[in-house]
Amino acid sequence: MASVSTNGYSLLSMKIMMEYGMFEHGYIKIRNGMISEYGSMEQYSNPQNLEEIQFHKDLIAIPGFIDIHIHGLNGADVMDATEEALESMAFTLPKEGTTSFLATTITQDKTNITTALQTIQSYIQKQNNDTPSSELLGVHLEGPFINAKRAGAQPKSFILEPSIAQFTQFQIDSGNNIKVVTMAPEQAAGIDLVKFLSESGVIPSIGHSDALYTEMLEAMNAGAEHITHFYNGMRGNHHREPGVAGAGLAHPELFLEIIADGIHVHPAVVKATYLTKGAERLLLITDSMRAKWLENGEYDLAGQKVKVQDKTALLEDGTIAGSVLKMNEAVKNMMDYTGCNMQQAVQMASSNPAKRLNVWSRKGSIAVGKDADIVIVNDEMQVKMTFCNGKQSYKGE
Repeated sequence: MASVSTNGYSLLSMKIMMEYGMFEHGYIKIRNGMISEYGSMEQYSNPQNLEEIQFHKDLIAIPGFIDIHIHGLNGADVMDATEEALESMAFTLPKEGTTSFLATTITQDKTNITTALQTIQSYIQKQNNDTPSSELLGVHLEGPFINAKRAGAQPKSFILEPSIAQFTQFQIDSGNNIKVVTMAPEQAAGIDLVKFLSESGVIPSIGHSDALYTEMLEAMNAGAEHITHFYNGMRGNHHREPGVAGAGLAHPELFLEIIADGIHVHPAVVKATYLTKGAERLLLITDSMRAKWLENGEYDLAGQKVKVQDKTALLEDGTIAGSVLKMNEAVKNMMDYTGCNMQQAVQMASSNPAKRLNVWSRKGSIAVGKDADIVIVNDEMQVKMTFCNGKQSYKGE
């Protein structure tokens, strides 16, 4: 897909979601891949001769979504370990409004993980902002340092004990691009790894973990402040043993990823979690696998057969195996389940992940000087147009 040669765009006449509130009947100017100006249509002029795109007054410009936990879509998976698979993901994601993402690995043989990480490093080095595709920001290493008791769809045979040496090698293989590590702190040397990750600027995320509440406190003292796909793959909340889930609810400082598809977590529980944590501490993720954007049928996840039917992906034993959730659906579901407004739902899919990944200075909101990662949606959160780094990456049907 060739990039469109243009000096920039003027997006006209739509609502604009800014960091604090909504702007009615506004314009946004995009130049050199960045947001150069925005304001009211009354003040609009176009001396730069930018290409003008007129929108309906009811459409809304929102910041692009950042999916920090995604395995695959459109037939591609991160563990295919090919640049073609990563490119397919990057070019398809704008259809659901996702303008940047973390390529998420799965518990596999060390050599398979290494190959996937080296491929990601190579892809990121060649990545070009002139390409109209979602930006790959780095790696979410999910496993292999997890607890077999809470493995879920992670293949148990490849689980490793937490190891600073092994993580360091993975980080070298990735070109220093690992941003998040999902791990079980209760495993031997788990707390050491949490502390090491935290001190080296990588997010230690508690997941696929059977940790007791006391072990969670120990992990938090060592620097853990994030929980992977909350409620799924962890010790649940019991009134006498809060476990991982209870700790996530009780401690305001913890950030929680949530898969808001109504399958992984019941809508009422999503609502209760939102009422407890607020929009500031939740991050919407898809955790999607390669079947997303494809038909029902049988697919592969880390060498395991997955059956996809009616928006649910299951292993042969009935274990949930990721999702086929699209990020714009997650945002809409969040509004429907919790009663939060669009600004709050978008915060969980854009601003919060941008801040967690330390890219807030250039992503996560519509502001002058930031990357022009902009999605035009209607009030049902259907994507009409997407810009990634100022390039038109998707034009609705």
